[in-house]
Amino acid sequence: MAPPWSGGLPAAVLLLWLWGAAWSHGRPSDVRVITDETWRELLEGEWMIEFYAPWCPACQNLQPEWESFAEWGEDLEVNVAKVDVTEQPGLSGRFVITALPTIYHCKDGEFRRYQGARTKKDFINFISEKEWKSIEPVSSWFGPGSILMSTMSALFQLSMWIRTCHNYFIEDLGLPVWGSYTVFALATLLSGLLLGLCMIFVADCLCPSKRRRPQPYPSKKSLPESSQPLKKVEEEQEADEEDVSEGESESKEGTNKDFAQNALRQRSVGPSLATDKF
Repeated sequence: MAPPWSGGLPAAVLLLWLWGAAWSHGRPSDVRVITDETWRELLEGEWMIEFYAPWCPACQNLQPEWESFAEWGEDLEVNVAKVDVTEQPGLSGRFVITALPTIYHCKDGEFRRYQGARTKKDFINFISEKEWKSIEPVSSWFGPGSILMSTMSALFQLSMWIRTCHNYFIEDLGLPVWGSYTVFALATLLSGLLLGLCMIFVADCLCPSKRRRPQPYPSKKSLPESSQPLKKVEEEQEADEEDVSEGESESKEGTNKDFAQNALRQRSVGPSLATDKF
């Protein structure tokens, strides 16, 4: 005879299994979600970040392993996070995501790209045995907080905004494709003209242009300092010329005087000679 509880045992096991499945589905995930507004949290502490897209098959296969690894995050003292690149295009540009899924390790602001196997065991060993020390960190020039990567993030956000506007023009407003392109071409031309005017205005304010005015002939009183030595040389030359002219005039006067005296002597001597002959 079968025991009285034998009929209810399979039902109890099935009930426990259903309860466990419901609890596991209703349990909150240990994986943190990072956005463009909260990405600076990665600069403090130790993190493992996954960049994924919902439509990516490889990302879908990784999700169970990533969720299981996140359950060990508290024991390993590591924060496990994920970023949806379709929702956060700025972070996709900031970290230069070219393949999916992409995993980064971050320790106190130093980022390293994880390229090992994608299983829970490998993730745990990577953190517990500190295998990340053997990987060269990303250069500060290409770090997510650098000016270069911030600019790249802004460009990715702009491209996503342009794509959203393009879809709005085509799907909601019913414009043809060439009409949407025409709108963007006119907007680009107008923004370029406005930017050029602003740059000219700023350049004119910082470095105003100097208008050339006709310079008057410099008078003797307003000679610059650089021409003072030349002026002195000219004055000395004029003084020397005056001295020479004075000397020549004096010598001429002297010769004239001598000539006059000789003439007088000859006149005075001439008659006396004539009287002596007679």
